[in-house]
Amino acid sequence: MARIGILGLGNWGTALGYVWCDDGHNVLGWTIEQDVYEYMMTDNENQKYLPGYKIPKMQVTMEISDITSESEIIVLALPSGVILSVVDDLIPHLRPSHVLVDLAKGLAPSEEGGSGMISDAIERRLEEAGKSNPVIVMTGPTIAPEVARGVMTTALVACHDRSVADRIAERLSTSNLLLKAADDPMGAELWGAYKNTVALACGLVDGLHAKGGDNLKAALVLAGFSEGIILLDAMGAEPSTAFGPAGIGDLYVTSTSPRSRNRTLGEKLGSGLSLEESQGEMHMVAEGVRACRMFNNRARRLGMEAPFLAALGGLLDGSIEVEEAVRQMVDSYQG
Repeated sequence: MARIGILGLGNWGTALGYVWCDDGHNVLGWTIEQDVYEYMMTDNENQKYLPGYKIPKMQVTMEISDITSESEIIVLALPSGVILSVVDDLIPHLRPSHVLVDLAKGLAPSEEGGSGMISDAIERRLEEAGKSNPVIVMTGPTIAPEVARGVMTTALVACHDRSVADRIAERLSTSNLLLKAADDPMGAELWGAYKNTVALACGLVDGLHAKGGDNLKAALVLAGFSEGIILLDAMGAEPSTAFGPAGIGDLYVTSTSPRSRNRTLGEKLGSGLSLEESQGEMHMVAEGVRACRMFNNRARRLGMEAPFLAALGGLLDGSIEVEEAVRQMVDSYQG
């Protein structure tokens, strides 16, 4: 039995809390959202992000120090745009025995330096504070409501120290959540962020209705995945990671599931809504917009052409229309 603290009670953090409580672990969740805290305290249910699942065994707090005092494994289930500020608040409370599991994959703000990965930014903050807690990246084809429902799901836990990844995979796997250990956290994190751009593109097809279709969606997946292999390899990902749970597995489910927030955002854009209007209709964060802009910036810094990302970025910035963006993304595939 593990003592697990989850920072962030969106749908993914809440779903993990649900399955880990059901597996017999002690789980404490932290949120800054007053309504989420009240839902959990009064009804044992996160009605905002994961309605329909009672979690009476999960305790909830709004004090970050409670997480560090009661937990040994700390799961960072936070959007990439806010995770580093929460980590800054967390670090003074950390003990040497704490292990951090990062679910917010992808590129940190450009001013962070280093490799540019969120996990690397976390590690450098720890080092600057004189701490050496291990950081593990967790990613894979994981739609939160399906995990909560008990659908068999695989995910990757990757760490520079393979023995730490092995230990976390063994402790946190359940009968239906199967965690696989790996030692390529950079590749896992890069693909975990990049797949959201492809999901956005596939959502555009759904928004086009009669002008879309499965043939077009397949062409976009092929074009996006192919560009990702080239770009992410140049950024330091191990080539084999592209063909595992963190790569094609996560990309497939995020691009096709009706419950994928990035595919859903793309569908809204494809139907004619502006980016602002589309985001305004969603209460969960779709990371693909931020990921697209950051990968485009990184490609330019590397002197690489990324026509798939460039076309998607043009649509997000309002410089080209949906059908033209889709055509350019399909045309980007060179075979």
